[in-house]
This record gives sequence, C-alpha cells and structure tokens, in this order.
Amino acid sequence: MGEAIAITSGKGGVGKSSTIINIGMILAQKGFRVCLIDMDLGLKNLDVMMGLEHRMIYDLKDVMDGKCPLSRAMIQDKRESSLYLLPACKTIHIETFQGKHLKEIVEQLKTQFDFVLLDTPAGIESGFIHAIGCVSRVILVTTLDVTALQDCDRIIGILMKEGIEEMSFIVNRMNVKLIEKGVCISLEEAKQWLAIDFLGYVFDDEEMQRSNNHGAPAVLHRSSQLYACFESIVQRMLGEYVPLPKYKEKSIFQKLFG
Repeated sequence: MGEAIAITSGKGGVGKSSTIINIGMILAQKGFRVCLIDMDLGLKNLDVMMGLEHRMIYDLKDVMDGKCPLSRAMIQDKRESSLYLLPACKTIHIETFQGKHLKEIVEQLKTQFDFVLLDTPAGIESGFIHAIGCVSRVILVTTLDVTALQDCDRIIGILMKEGIEEMSFIVNRMNVKLIEKGVCISLEEAKQWLAIDFLGYVFDDEEMQRSNNHGAPAVLHRSSQLYACFESIVQRMLGEYVPLPKYKEKSIFQKLFG
C-alpha cells in the first residue's frame, strides 16, 4: 500500500506546483511509482507545466462522475514511465465536488502507486479541505516573505485541528543575497516561526521559470543546483539524513546561456 501526501501552502504563488512536479520526478527517477493529482480545481496547470496538456482526454471529474475508468484518465509522463498525472478539470464547480469520491480514488491509487501526491489549492478553500481528508502527511511550501510564513503558520493550525500530525515544510525561492541584506526573514527565523520539521530549500533560480514554461521539470538537468536541492528534499522525505546543498554563484556564461 502506497502513501498519500498533500503538498500545500498558505499563500498562492510560492511555487507549490513546480515543487510537487520536481519531487514527483525525482521519486520516479529513483524507481518509485508516483501519481500526481491536480487538486487546483478550476485552475489546473500541472498538465501544462509537465508538457502533457495535449495528451489530456479525461480528468478527475470524469472519473468521479463515472464517465471513464481511473486508468483512462491518468496520463503517463513522457520522460519517466513510472510517473503519472491525474489532471483537474477547469470547468468544475467546487460546490458539486464530492470529497468522499476523492478519498475513494486516492485509496484506489494507493494500491497501484508508492506515492500519491496531491497538489492542493492554496489557502483554506474546499479543495484543500477535501485533499487533507485523504492524507495523513502534509508538506507545506513557503517562501521567506513574512506574508507567506504567516499564512503557512495559519495552515499549520488548521491541520492540527484536523488531526494531521506529520507535517514538514520546504522553503522555495531562497535567495541567499536577500537574506544577507536583511530583506527577508532568515532561514533560522522561519524554522522557529513554523516549528515543524524542515525538509529543505530550493534556491531562487530563473531556470525554474524556464522549465515550467517549456513543460520540462527542472530536475531533468541533474548537474544543476535545483536538482541538488530537490534530491536532498526527497532523500529527507524518505527518512535519510543528508546535508543540504550550498549555494554556488552562477558564472556570467551560465546566466546568459543556462
């Protein structure tokens, strides 16, 4: 039986979707069978960010409505055969969404996959509530901005009320220079503020935006700093203690030509 994990955030725009894609890709590279579920109902984007939008025929709502079997709605990744996506539907009305049907789908997927990763909507919308009802483990994504940390802290309180005990967080878009200048909160301050397990960080890198826009996960480039960040995060997810990567300033040539 596999494990279902919700990837969430308190604030939108912190890079939650790119985080789940790259975590899923590295897990698949390690030989695990992984299924991503896009729970951002009405605002789906995982299929586009993975370059799979033209392969989408059915979606999560079609499965819940009985229009197609689960196996027909899942899209296999082009690069990793053990990575799949169950896309969301952009026309769904959240009021008609049945959480119990989602839980049944997640339980079915857990019999087929090692990891089922749910990309939840930011904040405390219905999609978020339905998603955390299907999991026992949650990973929060935040930046070092005060507003993002404040919203993340609020989500932690909600998760505690819902009985979720296994929580951890990832700092995305970490900019070492801005920390040194005191522009944003330091990493140690963020750890003390949230007071839950810390999985790791992802450096602020324009390569992430380039990868998202071209439908190719950043971790496909195994020599990059982004790969090192996500590799350490995944190893810590799997219970292995590994040191976090150190920031390396890019040369002018790397900045110009990637």
